[in-house]
Amino acid sequence: MEAAKDVKQVNTKKMTEGSPWKLILLFALPLMAGNVFQQLYTVVDTAVVGKVLGVEALAALGAVDWLSWMMLGIIQGFTQGFAIRMAQKFGSGEEKMLRQAVTNAVFLSVLCAILLTSGGELLLETILSVLKTPEEIRPISVSYLRIIFAGLPVVTAYNLAASILRALGNGKTPLTAMIVASLTNIVLDILFVMGFGWGVEGAAAATIIAQCCSAAYCFAHIRKIPVLHMTGEDWRLERQLCVTLMKLGVPMAFQNTIISVGGMIVQSIVNGFGVTFLAGYTATNKLYGMLEVAATSYGFAMTTYAGQNLGAGKIQRISKGIRAGLVIAMITSAVITVFMILSGRWILSCFISMDAGQGGEALAVAYQYLFLMACWLPVLYVLHITRSCIQGLGNTVLPMVSGVAEFVMRTGSAMLLPGIFGGKGVMYAEILAWIGADLILVPSYFFVMRRVRNQRKV
Repeated sequence: MEAAKDVKQVNTKKMTEGSPWKLILLFALPLMAGNVFQQLYTVVDTAVVGKVLGVEALAALGAVDWLSWMMLGIIQGFTQGFAIRMAQKFGSGEEKMLRQAVTNAVFLSVLCAILLTSGGELLLETILSVLKTPEEIRPISVSYLRIIFAGLPVVTAYNLAASILRALGNGKTPLTAMIVASLTNIVLDILFVMGFGWGVEGAAAATIIAQCCSAAYCFAHIRKIPVLHMTGEDWRLERQLCVTLMKLGVPMAFQNTIISVGGMIVQSIVNGFGVTFLAGYTATNKLYGMLEVAATSYGFAMTTYAGQNLGAGKIQRISKGIRAGLVIAMITSAVITVFMILSGRWILSCFISMDAGQGGEALAVAYQYLFLMACWLPVLYVLHITRSCIQGLGNTVLPMVSGVAEFVMRTGSAMLLPGIFGGKGVMYAEILAWIGADLILVPSYFFVMRRVRNQRKV
């Protein structure tokens, strides 16, 4: 009995008691470390492809970045939406309803993976044509995405498992899983691309195998959590519960989809600037994940924190939590900004082969884009904190509206500004998208909190 208690304490954490600062930081730090490792293998992918296979291969991956991210964004939207219900039920101590939320989320995630994999494989060629992917790099892009799409069920499994653990306050297990995945991916990248000469197909295969390892690790730990020991009754498909989960998941998945579609429209414009500009733009986009790695971690922490405290009826703690989260986020973003401005050019040079005549020009494009994003980074961090808190409060519609605002700002500026500023105009599209989202999210937070307080008074 004592052993079971210990396992429960290690694998779950209540965020309804104690200092919000401490809780958010302690929850976010393992996620941050995990995200750093996740970004590390993205960076290694880019470095290996860019240095070993050259500028064209790097451009080929960049040309389909947003399409790949859209698939991941849909998966993350659904699984994170499902986890909101789990966090609320865990916070309120309703263990049976927590287990039912988990099992029904499994059914819905399997369906999602099947639809995305089949749809992606069938429509791939058509989408690349719409994106105006340059003919000289299109075969490389197709080869890469065929493997990535085939591995989407594995990606879904990991994201669902990680979301379940985070909903219960466990950020450490996903961290360890990501470390294992990152090291696996790095080794396989070097082996498949540099050793076996498998090209971008080798980089894609390495990524999927690494995700498989992280998913297996997370599910093994979920099996050790006493509150998630399922019975046959828990595995019953509940229609109303599925509707509730989808109401949380669909807006988040749609939010990520609309952001991705905007990104793909921008990508089609970037593709028109030629392979050299595309390679530089891609190098910085691959580093983008490192810029927002802390923001996404704080976001996960805020969703769990808000969800658990809402479930426990501790509304005042949510206000204290978002204030703490915003201060932490501002300090973090300032540190990252200074680091990237000082070291960015050297970091980017690791991705771009300088042997080719295009290398110097691509590096100049990459650093210009990185400098711009680094200077505006606090805006992105406000976006993640406020959006995640609103989602944790059970409202996924207003964050979806902010995704629409991102879409409008990103696509509108990408279409208009290049005519005035050239390639630099496309770079401003990302910054303006962040600003557009914040203009929706900040007032939305106050609206949702007022509504929650009024409901509690009734």
